[in-house]
Amino acid sequence: MSLLAGTSQRHQLQQAVRRQPGDFIAWVMLADAELEAGDLRAGEQAARRALQLRPHHPEALARLGRVAWMAGVHADAVQLLRQAAAAAPQHPGIALWLGHVLEDAGQPEEAARAYRRANTLQPDQPYIAAQRLAWQRRLCDWHEVDRLSGQVRAAVSAGQGAVEPFAFLSEDASAAEQLACARLRAQQLAGVRALPPASVRASGRLRIGFLSNGFAAHPTGLLTVALFEQLQHDPLLDVHLFALNADDGSRISQRLAASTTLHRVDGLRHAEVAARIRGTGIDILFDLRGWGGGGAPEVLAQRPAPLQVNWLAYPGTSGAPWIGVVLADAFVLPAAMEPHFSERVLRLPRAFQPSDTTRVLEPPPSRAECGLPAQGVVFCCFNNSYKLNAHSMGRAFAVLHGVPGSVLWLLSGPGNADQRLREAAAAAGLDPARLVFMAKLPHPQYLARYALADLFLDTHPYNAHTTASDALWAGCPVLTCPGATFASRVAGSLNHHLGMTHMNVTDDAAFIAHATELGNAPAALQAVRAELAQARADSSVFDMAGFARDLSALLQQLAGEHGWTRAVPH
Repeated sequence: MSLLAGTSQRHQLQQAVRRQPGDFIAWVMLADAELEAGDLRAGEQAARRALQLRPHHPEALARLGRVAWMAGVHADAVQLLRQAAAAAPQHPGIALWLGHVLEDAGQPEEAARAYRRANTLQPDQPYIAAQRLAWQRRLCDWHEVDRLSGQVRAAVSAGQGAVEPFAFLSEDASAAEQLACARLRAQQLAGVRALPPASVRASGRLRIGFLSNGFAAHPTGLLTVALFEQLQHDPLLDVHLFALNADDGSRISQRLAASTTLHRVDGLRHAEVAARIRGTGIDILFDLRGWGGGGAPEVLAQRPAPLQVNWLAYPGTSGAPWIGVVLADAFVLPAAMEPHFSERVLRLPRAFQPSDTTRVLEPPPSRAECGLPAQGVVFCCFNNSYKLNAHSMGRAFAVLHGVPGSVLWLLSGPGNADQRLREAAAAAGLDPARLVFMAKLPHPQYLARYALADLFLDTHPYNAHTTASDALWAGCPVLTCPGATFASRVAGSLNHHLGMTHMNVTDDAAFIAHATELGNAPAALQAVRAELAQARADSSVFDMAGFARDLSALLQQLAGEHGWTRAVPH
């Protein structure tokens, strides 16, 4: 299966099928190229033409399945990829795509089987091994994950595998390895043709753009909406959002649209999105997705804005030559980590992560309604299941052993993830009933449940980010062990800027000891919660008006370095 085809290759394939309309291979390759360019209609036309030339051919069926997958028609995508896989049972690429569509179709265990099949067919292919590894982490299936992780890390270090950088954040890799991974992925877009160079405007209001697929009831929207509501009052900034996602009709979407100029660009080709950004005259463009999936690095690679910034959604370096700046803070990205970032590092004087400070906490349900015992300490960790690795869970199990009668409250995972965690607890000598699972809920209901939790036990190496902000806003202290990568320091940054540095510990032993000490001392736990309540009111972490001022000052400084002045043109 092809990787990203450059614009010139796409044009060459278009010419090839015009010259030889009966060339099946050329139509299949053109379908790939059109889909990589974000043109679903042209990709579907090419795939259907290939299928007309060779009915039931697995390569053509697979491309049509990919079209349906990208269009969000999951049932059709599964049907087409199953047909293709049945017709070509030895094809690892088709098995891989089948895994992708089964993921999105809500068939997680079947997706795992497809990924294992692809890995069995091509065991030395790092990308496929990484896909299997990432999905097993999501299912809390730790069988062979150490071997797979070693294989993927070795391939990245050798420059032999372009694996997804977001999934790589879950591996216990160094910041240098993460940079190598991101650079390998960015090299896949080397064929993307950049737009003609543009300059920052000389004067007048700066036009600031933000590109994301999360401008909805999504973690990105939840984190940024209150900040955008503050920025709309800034006389020197004109804020534009470019939404790769459809309007979900949520209150968050309504607030985002009301406080910014929101451009709906979902369904457009990458070149069309880049042209829209360039046509809007954006001076500084923030990538609010990065390698997180669902974004559009192909758009950023065209350099639609003169200055492009990596911020918030992807907790690591982009490794991309088209991103010039990363926005962070001094705790989450200390000076020692700078050599492992491809971007110039600019730092806010506060935690780099904003938050929606307009949220009102609903009254909590009863413990019984949540499946919690009537008595005993409630530890929680509502991180996504792929962060609940054997290391983090082993640490949490040790805390449960040290605090009699306590429970660990977790977010329910996909497939059989919950059962696997119960089995891991039993293997650690714990009653599996001491793990309590919460189904995914609307955000206000989820947030209200933090009132029933005594202490949030963070994960490593990928710790709580939006979830840490949620917990702290709702009054639940977060215990974390900051590491040596951006993704392992976000919760620590929030604690640091709250002034609660004693909740940042140095190693696993200190983590277990501190959590156990608090769990066995109700008065101490209550004191920490009271400290958090005061810090929430007094610190800079939840001050979005101040955040907006600091961000505006930083953007003015950056633009000033490129010729902009505060003068307003006549």
